[in-house]
Amino acid sequence: MLGIFPMAENRKDEKIIFVDPEYRALIPINKFKASKSLLRLAKKRPFKITMNRAFADVIASCATINRNETWINKKIENLFISLNKMKYAHSIECWQNNQLVGGIYGIALGGVFFAESMFSCVSNGSKIALINLVARLWKSGFKILDVQFLNDHLIQFGAYEITKAKFKQDLEKAIQFKINFYSLPSTDEDFFNCLSTFLHARIETS
Repeated sequence: MLGIFPMAENRKDEKIIFVDPEYRALIPINKFKASKSLLRLAKKRPFKITMNRAFADVIASCATINRNETWINKKIENLFISLNKMKYAHSIECWQNNQLVGGIYGIALGGVFFAESMFSCVSNGSKIALINLVARLWKSGFKILDVQFLNDHLIQFGAYEITKAKFKQDLEKAIQFKINFYSLPSTDEDFFNCLSTFLHARIETS
C-alpha cells in the first residue's frame, strides 16, 4: 500500500498527479474533538443523513461549491464515481428540505478511510457530515481517518500530522483489518443512533 493520492492542478487540467507528502494529516477517530455548539446542533438533527445516495452530486459539489479553484478535475471525478459503483468510495450526505446541503466523500480500504473532500451549502453542513462519518467509522472499528493535509479547519476536530514513514507503517497494519463499510444499517435513524452512542462514549469538546 503506497498511501499516495491523486490531484490535479485545477478543474480544467486533464492530467492527474499522484501526491506523496512528507507529512500526513489524520483525524483521531477515538478522540475526535467538537465544539459544544456543534454537539448541541448535532443532537437537534438539523439534517437528514444518508449514505451513497448522491455520490456524484457530492463530489461535483466538493469541486464547485464555495471554491474559486479545486484539485478535483473531471477525470478524478469520474474515477471516484466508478470506485463508488465498485463499493470502494463512499459519501455521507446531509439533506434539508430534500436539498443536498452538505457532504463528505472518500475511500474505505481495510481499517482505513481516506477522506478526500467535503462541502457545505449551509452553515455546518460539512461538519455534520464529518461527525456522522467519524461516528460510523468508530462503531465499525476503523483505525485510521486520513485527511491528507493539515489546515486550521481540520485542527478544530483534533487533526494532527505524522511523518510519511510513520503513516505508511501504520497504514500497512490498519489495511489488514477486514472491515465492511456497509456492515452497519444506514437509514437516517440508524445514523442518529450511531452518532448518539459515539457522542456519549468518545467525544471530546474543544
